[in-house]
Amino acid sequence: MSEDLALMSATELLECYRRKRVSPVEATRAALDRIAASGETLNAFCFVDEESAVAWARESEDRWRQGRPKGLVDGVPAAIKDTMLTKGWPTRRGSRTIPPDGPWEEDSPAVARLREHGAVLIGKTTTPEFGWKAVTDSPLTGTTRNPWNPGRTSGGSSGGGAVAAAVGAGALHLGGDGAGSIRIPAAFCGVYGFKGTFGRVPVYPQPVPATITHPGPITRTVADAALMLTVIAEPDARDWMALPYDARDYRIGLGEGVRGLRIAFSRNLGYASVDPEVTELVEEAVRVFEELGAIVEEVDPGFESPRRAFEVYYSTRFTFVLDHLAEQQRELLDPGLVQMAEEGRNFTVRDLMEAELEQAILGRHMSLFHRTYDLLLTPQVPLAAFEAGVDFPENRGMRCWLDWTPFTYPFNFTQQPAASVPCGLTREGLPVAIQIVGPRYREDQVLRASRAYESAHPFPMLPWSPPAGGQAKR
Repeated sequence: MSEDLALMSATELLECYRRKRVSPVEATRAALDRIAASGETLNAFCFVDEESAVAWARESEDRWRQGRPKGLVDGVPAAIKDTMLTKGWPTRRGSRTIPPDGPWEEDSPAVARLREHGAVLIGKTTTPEFGWKAVTDSPLTGTTRNPWNPGRTSGGSSGGGAVAAAVGAGALHLGGDGAGSIRIPAAFCGVYGFKGTFGRVPVYPQPVPATITHPGPITRTVADAALMLTVIAEPDARDWMALPYDARDYRIGLGEGVRGLRIAFSRNLGYASVDPEVTELVEEAVRVFEELGAIVEEVDPGFESPRRAFEVYYSTRFTFVLDHLAEQQRELLDPGLVQMAEEGRNFTVRDLMEAELEQAILGRHMSLFHRTYDLLLTPQVPLAAFEAGVDFPENRGMRCWLDWTPFTYPFNFTQQPAASVPCGLTREGLPVAIQIVGPRYREDQVLRASRAYESAHPFPMLPWSPPAGGQAKR
């Protein structure tokens, strides 16, 4: 158990509440103190509601005192990505085109479930504009920085949530993943990020792009992600694309290990370029799975890069967003977002239909692949965090963020569950992660394998002491 209250996991906090060793008010104040201390340096939060958070924590404290917690995460500090509606708080999606005055009258499904289960909502975390790219900066909120090295990027688009998790600004962080937006910042910030099967966690309103976006947890431990998924996967009638509700507690079976599982390991999917130091750390992680009794075979999944199809699918959706804004609003947008949306305008209906056909072919291919293999392991990101404030590293022949995210977006296309698992540090002290991909509907198997690795190889914790004096926006 962590001796630092701000770094206690949700699971540890709940046990402390039961034993009356820590109160929800103390845990909430610890999280708020960490936000205030890291605010100017890291810029993880775009909105903090300290008064409401403390009031909700006091209500939770009263329930625990009476022995009547109202849900699975009662009193646990939680933060919400600023793409998700939160009643009473502005949801500006990182964009100056959205005014702050609302009205803000409803919660998105995952936010509603956290609230119903007693979570103490502390604020909204930063995102690039409309969550469009894999780093976190926007004209509205500026640049979010990596807690391991503030000169480096946090990744994105759920960068604020990953930074907050790493520094102890809450135990539970709600992100969204449309092309890697949970897994990329989790990998860069050294925390655990998980997306379930598409439709497992209900969504409303439907995001752009709708059929590849997955809300999910960013946490410091696998058990916390399993707990959070159990809560946010509860049903919501507003999402007509949601899966039938599976009343599962994802914490059950976490400790069953990987002995006997047949696991494929692909170092590059057959086409990606990976930095040698990342490859070395990922290979060491793969050996841990072998030592734990898994049957590991090095094999590529056997598909060609879906990059062009994904770019067609993705950019045309943002063309739709652009065309629904007034001319004066477009002038406020991130120029990179405008460029991508304008490029999407060049694709034809035939291009879009062919991209969606390629998505279907890829999804079927991976379903057949998992008849042989229980899980697939890959690097999560092929490089460590690069300089903050740019969309892609310079002098590497890249032209956009899709060039350095080859391991993430294919599994949004296929709608499979996938997790980013911290697996070591580079010689510069920057986190690296391995990705665990499972068959559709087998979140339990991905979580179980994640926990097996975490038990054998505990995640490196951030050796960062927040500077004094930084303030978050309130």
